[in-house]
Amino acid sequence: MAKDTAEPASTEASTGASQKDERLRRPSGIRTLRLGETRVTYVPDGAAGLVPTGWLPDTTDEVWAEHPEYLDDSGHLVASIGGLLVERDGRALLIDTGFGPQAFPAQPGGPIGDIHGGALLDNLAAVGRRPEDVEAVAITHLHIDHVGWAWHPVPGTDRLAFAHADHLLTEPEWEQRRLAEASGLTKEMLAAMEPRVRTVADGEEVFPGVRVVYALGHTVGHAVYVVSSGGRRLIAFGDAMHSPIQVDHPEWSAVPDHDREVSAEFRRRLVAELEEPGTIGFGGHFADVVFGRVRRGGDGPAWRPYPG
Repeated sequence: MAKDTAEPASTEASTGASQKDERLRRPSGIRTLRLGETRVTYVPDGAAGLVPTGWLPDTTDEVWAEHPEYLDDSGHLVASIGGLLVERDGRALLIDTGFGPQAFPAQPGGPIGDIHGGALLDNLAAVGRRPEDVEAVAITHLHIDHVGWAWHPVPGTDRLAFAHADHLLTEPEWEQRRLAEASGLTKEMLAAMEPRVRTVADGEEVFPGVRVVYALGHTVGHAVYVVSSGGRRLIAFGDAMHSPIQVDHPEWSAVPDHDREVSAEFRRRLVAELEEPGTIGFGGHFADVVFGRVRRGGDGPAWRPYPG
């Protein structure tokens, strides 16, 4: 197995539980890892606040009173929003496109607090990439916080940032796209994406070393993307989990999960996969611990930020 390496920008010294707790209470900045010949970079777009018992309805106020480290000062779970840039041999793939240049206020009584996006293109530039460098956009599922830049024009123009790129979706997700309208997408948004959509099959390699795996439950065609290089693999698991606390409690489904039982069963298998040697997870909504490993033991939660 190859030795673990990371870009200097992503290295953060472990300074005890308090520092790790702070990372659970803030959105992630740009973070980069190397897997052999492949570089993967979390590219932030924005963030959202999730009402803990509203988003994870199997939890209680008592649960969160016991785990205040997961909540910010407003009492919300912090959900980072962005995309994962995969680079190899000068080529680039983007997994998910964030929320786009828009912001919605909290809806009273709803499971989501304020949500905003818009930083993805600037953060791509910060890591040396233009939108036209991205040859394909691999979308985990048709929820609005994952397809924002796939349909929203660049501000001040009528141009789509990734109009040149294939938009990859699983066959069941695109075939049943009408279900996405119940989650906030409109017919106009889907129509803007349609000319670029290419459906992909379970197990298909969509980029060198990147394979799509159907991971149904959150939506009818939800996908994870497995990046393999240098004797290791990274599992970008989309919305199979929204918070690191679900690693310890895979039975807790999120309120938007299309099929709660199927979603929970997939999470159990996913957590077991993430325990395998040489495996790193990418949880795009996992506050400022988007990269991590699963290590069980009596000294803390199973999700361990990587690097520490």
